[in-house]
Amino acid sequence: MFGLTEDQIRRYSRQIILPQVGGKGQGKLLTSKVLVVGAGGLGSPVAFYLAAAGVGTLGIVDFDAVDLSNLHRQILHRTGDVGRPKTKSAAKTLRALNPDVTLALHRERITSENALKILEPYDVVVEGSDNFPTKYLVNDACVLSEKPLVLGAVYQFEGQVGVFLPGGPCYRCIFPEPPPRGAVASCQEAGVLGVVPGVIGSIQATETLKLLLEVGETLAGRFLVFDALHMSFMELEMARDPDCPVCGVHPTVTELVDYGLDWPGNSCPSGSEPEGSAAGRTE
Repeated sequence: MFGLTEDQIRRYSRQIILPQVGGKGQGKLLTSKVLVVGAGGLGSPVAFYLAAAGVGTLGIVDFDAVDLSNLHRQILHRTGDVGRPKTKSAAKTLRALNPDVTLALHRERITSENALKILEPYDVVVEGSDNFPTKYLVNDACVLSEKPLVLGAVYQFEGQVGVFLPGGPCYRCIFPEPPPRGAVASCQEAGVLGVVPGVIGSIQATETLKLLLEVGETLAGRFLVFDALHMSFMELEMARDPDCPVCGVHPTVTELVDYGLDWPGNSCPSGSEPEGSAAGRTE
């Protein structure tokens, strides 16, 4: 069936029987390549579900090591992994889950110098970093390289997800510039409920699979805001800003910029409106 082995047909059988997937769609997933930026709170559920679904190649970018404080939300890692590079810990977990998946590990910080090269082989980029500089850098790199971007962010009991497609609005159309240095507390300072990244990361994985399969209606043109305390979701419409500094009519960002690697930030506003909020951290 569409080049699938007998073991693959059994492994993905519950997915293959979906009319929107079938053997053809599963074959498409097995030849797809997705880059996950960050192996933390958001990257964990994203990588887990994409690997389980049979995405053929997963790239994982992360330069950090596992810390004990990560484990209440970063489900790729175990207590015995404390002190290990997150890329190695993630690889161990994902290989045990699904040996079909090829892993490309990038144990490095993504910067203006390497971002375009790292992104180049991939069909979709999933952003799950824990800081503003990376979110803006990855957004800009996706615009310049015309890559679909699935971006998530969490903070305390809240989360956000956006899908940004080539030619459509980008992250900067909503948040043109990073907030001033020190304006927003980090998750280390403000905290985060461990399951919230699981909810947001699962939505990111769902949107990524829909993009790869070309099925359903994605969040492109909409920005989803989740409030765990009230168990509510709110959609905000997105439109391309003609004055956007990177995707606008006369862009001022024509090459990648590093905003400073020590820029503190977090990912989600304390309120539900994007104006004045801080959509930038994942953990």
